[in-house]
Amino acid sequence: MGKLKLIAMIFLLGVTTATAQSSKPPAFYMQASDIASAMQQAIAERPSMAVSRVKVADDHQIALIRRTEAAGPIIHERGTEMHFITEGAGTLLTGGVVIRPENGTAYIQDGLARRVTAGDVVLIDEGTPHQYTAIESVVVYLEVRFSLPYAD
Repeated sequence: MGKLKLIAMIFLLGVTTATAQSSKPPAFYMQASDIASAMQQAIAERPSMAVSRVKVADDHQIALIRRTEAAGPIIHERGTEMHFITEGAGTLLTGGVVIRPENGTAYIQDGLARRVTAGDVVLIDEGTPHQYTAIESVVVYLEVRFSLPYAD
């Protein structure tokens, strides 16, 4: 009989804990038509690299990015980045080290180049050099940049 009481108490404690949850706001939602409209405006402003901001918050950013030209290397010291390729193809170079010659163009040395196409996902850790070195007509990707808290 003592085991049954203990099991019942553990069950009730679990139910009480589950029902003590505080109310949360609903999920963020943006319609495809709003994203497309913002992208058309971004293309008009900057055709070679249009950025349609979906959401910007303290701990994450979401944007739809459309590239028609290669670009120089970049490094985000804060924030891991995910690229989900939605359209087109290109070559993404990641890793290695950025070399910035005094009288020349910056480039990535010892990185790994990969061809990316629609449906591919790339996760770029913070501090990792990356650049699209070649674009096959166009590459469009959903970029989610977020900061993860470090576990102790």
